[in-house]
Parts: sequence; structure tokens; C-alpha cells
Amino acid sequence: MNYQTFEPGSDLSMVIKCYWTLEDSSLQKAEKQTIIPDGCMEMIFHYGDLYRQYLSDGKSIIQPRCFVIGQLTRPLEIEPTGTTGIFSVRFHPNGFLPFANISIKEMENTAVALEKVFGSEGRNIEEKILETTSVKERINLIETFLLKKLTRLETIDHIVRTTVETIMTGNGQLSVEEISKQTKIHRRQLERKFSLAIGLSPKQLSKIIRLQVALKIMLSGDEKNLTSLAYGNDFYDQSHFIKDFRDLVGMTPKDFYGGHLKMTSLFIAD
Repeated sequence: MNYQTFEPGSDLSMVIKCYWTLEDSSLQKAEKQTIIPDGCMEMIFHYGDLYRQYLSDGKSIIQPRCFVIGQLTRPLEIEPTGTTGIFSVRFHPNGFLPFANISIKEMENTAVALEKVFGSEGRNIEEKILETTSVKERINLIETFLLKKLTRLETIDHIVRTTVETIMTGNGQLSVEEISKQTKIHRRQLERKFSLAIGLSPKQLSKIIRLQVALKIMLSGDEKNLTSLAYGNDFYDQSHFIKDFRDLVGMTPKDFYGGHLKMTSLFIAD
């Protein structure tokens, strides 16, 4: 499995975290993979075989070839149907809003086809990205496409952006009250702004970031004592840590240690 990341151009660095590619031509038996929420929306282009996505009701669908995946508030189970070839744009938590033609909140936990998001322009960029085999050309194509659409800079709310930075810098450990005091904005107003721009509340984003930090420590092998890990990452106690873990990862920390989470570990380590 070959996973690579690439930096965005400076004109888009405010909205795009990175580009990444994933290729796997292995013919081994397909395994379900769990993608854990990280607070970022993604624009995915499958130039390999498609992926099956498992839904909360136990049913499954085949994902579109090219789509935007909304904010995840629960683990996403996917499974390759053949060889993997993916090019993706990973946005900052509030980075997709300037390009959204539909409500961010409506996209939650959903793979929305590019054509539904961008109309015929979405279909055109999809065809161009899939026609080329060069990562550099794919990045050039998508940057040209997104820069043409980056006309609503006023949608990049300064308060939301600085609050996101505060949450990220604090590893999700600040309470909403502390964040509200730092930004000097009422909690309810801040929550409304977050819902519009990110599709998550400040509390949800903090919870996701706090758990991501804990997962990174777990995967590094630096800490295997759950009590120390919970308190070190500002969880109220071990039981709260396990509950949040189950909500966002879909299993207990003990099961996570013993799982075969190839894609999960790739994206957490990024």
C-alpha cells in the first residue's frame, strides 16, 4: 500500500490541508477498513476500482467514482472492491465552505457525487482528473478548478478560522466556555457559526481532535496505560475516554490495539 501526501499551493493553503494519493494493487482478500473522524472534509477521486461503504442500518452502497465526503461524526466502514487508486483533496475543518453549493450539515457522513455538488463543472473536472495519470497534473487541474471558485472569501469566517486554530493548537482540550472567552463571542453564536461553516459544533470538533491525539499516541506505542492516556489527553476519566472511543472509532481501545486497521493508521499518522 503506497500512501503519499502533497502540500497545496500558497493560494489555497488557507482552505486545503493537503492532497494525498493511495495505491494498492494487492490481490489479497478485501478487508473492511475503518476511517475515523478527523474534522476534515475530503474530495475523493477513484481512478482505481470503487469502494463499498457500509451504512449505519447494516446495508451497503458502492460509493460514487468521484465525490465529496461530508463531516464524519461516526466511524466510516469501507471496503475495496478491487485494486485501489485514489487521489484526494483534504480540506481544513472550515475549508470546504467557500465551494459548497449545498448545506455542509446535509452532507454529514455522506458521499455526495461531484456532479450534485458542482453540476456540469463537477462532471468536467472529474473527467479531467481521471484521464491523467500524473499526480502533478491532477494537483494542477484541481487547483485551477478550485481557485476559479474561490470567489466568496467572505465565507471564510475569521472567528471560525481562529477558533479552529485554537482548538487544534490546544489538542481539543479547551472547554467550549474557555474557547468562548478567548474568542469573546457568545457560545450560542459560536455554535451557529460552526454549524454553518464546518457542520460540527465546537464541542464535537474538540472531541474529535482530542481523540485523534490519543490515537496517534496509541499507534506510536508510547503509552498503553488507558488511565494515563485518558487523563493525559484531558478526558474526564477512563470511562469517558472509552465511551468517546467507541463513538468515534466503533470499538474499544483494547480491540483497536488488536485490529488490522491499515487505512486508519495511515490517516491518523498524517
